[in-house]
Amino acid sequence: MNDALIRALLIFVAIITVLTGAAQMLISGFMLQLIGADFSPVAQHWFTTVGMFMVVTGAMFAQTLWTRSKERAVPLWIGVQKLAAAALVAWAFAKGQANALVLLVAAFDFVSAALAFLFAYRIHQ
Repeated sequence: MNDALIRALLIFVAIITVLTGAAQMLISGFMLQLIGADFSPVAQHWFTTVGMFMVVTGAMFAQTLWTRSKERAVPLWIGVQKLAAAALVAWAFAKGQANALVLLVAAFDFVSAALAFLFAYRIHQ
């Protein structure tokens, strides 16, 4: 896989991260119901907070990729974040706190992490 394709896929990931984060902020109750999770006011607040971080980090990642920054730290830490998100989302499913739809989210984050790590490695060379 060439660097241009990886960059394009990661820009897509960054945009999806921004959009889903914005959805978590704007319609947190609906999103929580969709995944079969608790949608109490407290859960909605924290889900909204996570959405805000997704918007900020996704936008930062998109800008880094779009401007062709050679800064390796951004894709490296995005990869760490995506890998941790994949594990925690899968864990929520395993504990019965969300339905199987979240496994698609976990898979997306896992693949995103792998691409981000690959991209960070290639920038370094």
